[in-house]
Amino acid sequence: MPRPRVCILRTAGTNCDQETAFAFEKAGARTELVHINALIRQEKKLSDYQILAIPGGFTYGDDAGAGKVLASELKHKLIGELSLFLKQGKLVIGICNGFQVLVKSGLLPGNATLRQEASLILNDSAKFEDRWVYLKSQSRKVTRSQVKCVWARNLPEVIYLPVAHGEGKFIAADTRVLERLKSNGQIVFRYCNPSGGIASYPHNPNGSQDDIAGICDETGRVLGLMPHPERHISHFQHPRHENEPHGITIFKNGVAYVQKNI
Repeated sequence: MPRPRVCILRTAGTNCDQETAFAFEKAGARTELVHINALIRQEKKLSDYQILAIPGGFTYGDDAGAGKVLASELKHKLIGELSLFLKQGKLVIGICNGFQVLVKSGLLPGNATLRQEASLILNDSAKFEDRWVYLKSQSRKVTRSQVKCVWARNLPEVIYLPVAHGEGKFIAADTRVLERLKSNGQIVFRYCNPSGGIASYPHNPNGSQDDIAGICDETGRVLGLMPHPERHISHFQHPRHENEPHGITIFKNGVAYVQKNI
């Protein structure tokens, strides 16, 4: 079976590209680290890949806000290629800074005009939060194979992943956006306590609205999340060297979807 090709997008300040590439390789994909300027100058073509991954880091130093500059580049310099990429049914994942990029570019939650409808702002604690957190997945309401987000299938109801961010508080532009996310099944992950109940600090590390840790677009093919699945692809990365590595399942889901559908 062909190995999907993954474009690991990077630019100044990206620092989780190697780990993300390693996770996709372990999941069965072929990866390439691609600088955004190579896409803008058409030295590389987004159409050559089946998955676009925007990894974590501090792109452009977060000088204009976390992910804002890279989001603007995607929206204004690569929108044609991105639109075609999505129309072809391909996949996108944004992790931490990548989630911030997807939200601030308008690719998430997603609308016809790419209007920004949410943001990720400074943590309520006003400090960088670096710890493992529990997440409640969409599997709590439907069978694992029926989960809307293709990246989140085959996961247990509660998973465990690390976070590391200073601007991770998810807020919707208004109550209509939040209600749309809920009614469309676009909230993929919520912070929770160890038993799966409602989170409070430190289980919700940033104060996100409705404990939101990750969302998808209406197709379920574009995922953004603040926690780092690439940092839990082996049980040896678990604080107690136990439990199944929940992060690798997310990457395997993306690879399997491409192999079956594209």
